[in-house]
Amino acid sequence: MYYFTSDVHLGAGDETFSRRTEQRFVKWLDKVAEDADAIFLVGDIFDFWFEYGRVIPKGFVRVLGKLAELTDRGISIYFFIGNHDMWCRDYLEKECGVKTFFEPQHMTLAGKELFIAHGDNMNVGNQPMLRLMNTCFRSRILRKLFSWCVHPDLALKFGQWWSGKSRKSHLKDHITPSSLEFLIDYARDYKRQNSATDYVVFGHMHYPYDHAEEHLRVLFLSNWDAEVKYAAMDREGNISLKTF
Repeated sequence: MYYFTSDVHLGAGDETFSRRTEQRFVKWLDKVAEDADAIFLVGDIFDFWFEYGRVIPKGFVRVLGKLAELTDRGISIYFFIGNHDMWCRDYLEKECGVKTFFEPQHMTLAGKELFIAHGDNMNVGNQPMLRLMNTCFRSRILRKLFSWCVHPDLALKFGQWWSGKSRKSHLKDHITPSSLEFLIDYARDYKRQNSATDYVVFGHMHYPYDHAEEHLRVLFLSNWDAEVKYAAMDREGNISLKTF
């Protein structure tokens, strides 16, 4: 079995809420690990993550330990950076055995062709400010300057404030299936250029949805604030959204 989840936003909210989310996520990892061939973490697993050369954010010990335990058992875990945790380096891969992807990926699983991406920074050509912000945030030069010039305590405090502001703004949006159309359009364009694609998996929108049309399925994963919807694909290539 192959499992997909996203938008856990570890560290979001107050200490009680954050700890409860972490414990819940560890329980999900234990559950899917019973028969998982691979687990895909499709972005924004952390509400904020900025990795210095020798410093990582405080906390998340239960999750990091569980990820290391599962990869030690031979379960493949793939992490796709999101817009809240794009400032990873190599810690998760070296210490936890988690393969980290900094770009969307096309993969073959169970005889099916999948395109997997968090979903941010796609089809945003009509949003110049968002494009500018994404360019700045993804700049290696600016990231290095930030890490050289800003003490980790200040960097993490600022990052947590910024991430919280962004997340709360996102929660105010009234998301409906029509809100997902820009990413569904992206999936259609990708399908036209990569005709063998069977499934596209996105996170980011915090709205679980299974969109099906001729020769294409687009699945959106939920966040972890309330009822969790994740995707599961069996070894015959059948995929669907499940509830945890």
